[in-house]
Amino acid sequence: MGESTVGRVVGTEDSTPLEFAVALAPGAYLQLDDVVATERDVPGVGTVVTSGVVTEVRARHEGASFGSDVFLIADGVLPAQVQEIAEVMTTRVEPEFYVPPRPGELVRRATGDERARALYFDRMEHQVAAGVGRDGEPVYVNLEFLDGTRGGHVSISGISGVATKTSFALFLLYSLFTGGALGRRALNSKALVFSVKGEDLLFLDRPNLRLDDDLRADYARLGLTAAPFGSVGFFAPPMPDDPSGRPHVVGRTHGIAAFWWTLGEFCARELLPYVFADAEDERNQYTMVIHQVASRLRREVSAVGDSGSVMIEGQVLRTYDDLVEFVSDRLTDEDSRRDWAGPVTGVGTVNAFLRRLRSSLKPLRGIVRGDLADTNARRVTTEHSQLTVIDLHNLPERAQRFVVGVVLAAETARKEQAGPGGLLFTMIDELNKYAPREGSSPIKEVLLDIAERGRSLGIILVGAQQTASEVERRIVSNSSVKIVGRLDPAEAGRPEYGFLPPTQRARAVLAKPGTMFVSQPEIPVPIAVEFPFPAWATRESECAAPVAAPPGGSGSNGGRPRDPFAGLPGSDDPPPF
Repeated sequence: MGESTVGRVVGTEDSTPLEFAVALAPGAYLQLDDVVATERDVPGVGTVVTSGVVTEVRARHEGASFGSDVFLIADGVLPAQVQEIAEVMTTRVEPEFYVPPRPGELVRRATGDERARALYFDRMEHQVAAGVGRDGEPVYVNLEFLDGTRGGHVSISGISGVATKTSFALFLLYSLFTGGALGRRALNSKALVFSVKGEDLLFLDRPNLRLDDDLRADYARLGLTAAPFGSVGFFAPPMPDDPSGRPHVVGRTHGIAAFWWTLGEFCARELLPYVFADAEDERNQYTMVIHQVASRLRREVSAVGDSGSVMIEGQVLRTYDDLVEFVSDRLTDEDSRRDWAGPVTGVGTVNAFLRRLRSSLKPLRGIVRGDLADTNARRVTTEHSQLTVIDLHNLPERAQRFVVGVVLAAETARKEQAGPGGLLFTMIDELNKYAPREGSSPIKEVLLDIAERGRSLGIILVGAQQTASEVERRIVSNSSVKIVGRLDPAEAGRPEYGFLPPTQRARAVLAKPGTMFVSQPEIPVPIAVEFPFPAWATRESECAAPVAAPPGGSGSNGGRPRDPFAGLPGSDDPPPF
């Protein structure tokens, strides 16, 4: 046997073109996810090479009949032999002449170019590094299934806090932007990230304290340079009840801008439907009132001053509370109800609309404003940075839905006008909250539009969720690349994970953080990969250096001037006397 030979095709089990088993030679081993190859001479065809990935390995005593025989065998009393059998799932047959590997044929470990052929890496003109396999060699994703050429969208599933979904999504974006696969398109490719879990994503432009030579070597193995993201814009909602409109964050005080929408924009752009973003809303009659009122606001609104205040039917409105009260007055007045709610709308339907509208006062009054000086920095846009992070963790869930829906709708419209020249990767965590399996809502419709025709516009959805079974089916099914981390045992049995072989489903229940199973159309078997630790800070405590104010005192994305009192002691510090 050659140096790379590990055994022979088993003759006691059926061998098929899609699955076969390997008896390991003494001293040889195979582990899960190893890549192997075997050959067979076929008359009139020549040598057919069948390659595959190890999906299961088992060992047993041949010659033993009872469980207690193991002790007799160990003492040398009972003759028996240890035999290991590896089950292999075929990934590629070259040439494509599907015949079963013959029992007794030699099986070798595939390395180098042969491994690349077995996993179709040789057919990937543009490779995006996704991590390293169990053999320590790089694993790639075909860019054509990420950029919309032959497919698009990424679905990442796993238990919160253990599956490292967000970390892997960010690594995939970093690999896309810096790995060279996009070529010149990397300059016009952007990413939009919605952050809902603390301030962990507000330091992506800072190097990680753990960035050392070993970590740099891990990135170099994948053809990447270990460094933080180079072009990042940060947005956060304004501080509640703060007339200056400072961003509502604690850890980062520079290079971040507050975002909000003026009352004028709210009316002129018909943003009212995004206030009613619960999944069941579209099945209720009061949705007719929503669109009727939104259309009326757009027709009647006129701007007042430069702070976003508006005038409607001669009345000046300066806050979201004023707007809600104004709409309530028009809908409860017998004379104006017909014009604002429609001629055949009942009082019960109007009251249902008003109850839900009034319940939006607390969540939305901080981000729909008519009392703050307007600035260009407040407008959420991806034009000025390659990676744009929108921090939502301080907003109530209803406000989070509003922001996601409005921003996605605006970016989709902008991309549709600009054409498919550049790419926009949209990363959304907790996707099941915005596009649940049941019901309908304005946000869900936007996400469905992106999933079904987004790749033709250059918009790619990177969705992360704990349970893919609770996400709209059409969004999951339109995702060309499916990635799974640690799964809950009950969730692993759902049909949404049918692309995982039974052994990989069992492994997903036990997967450690940093291990992901990557499925892509060209490779029949999902590949287990491990991706390197982030080279960028994922929380304030990991920053290798403090986030300093840039020259001139402005944020990197055109934020507000530096606070001159930022360096003074806080209220918890002891007095200096």
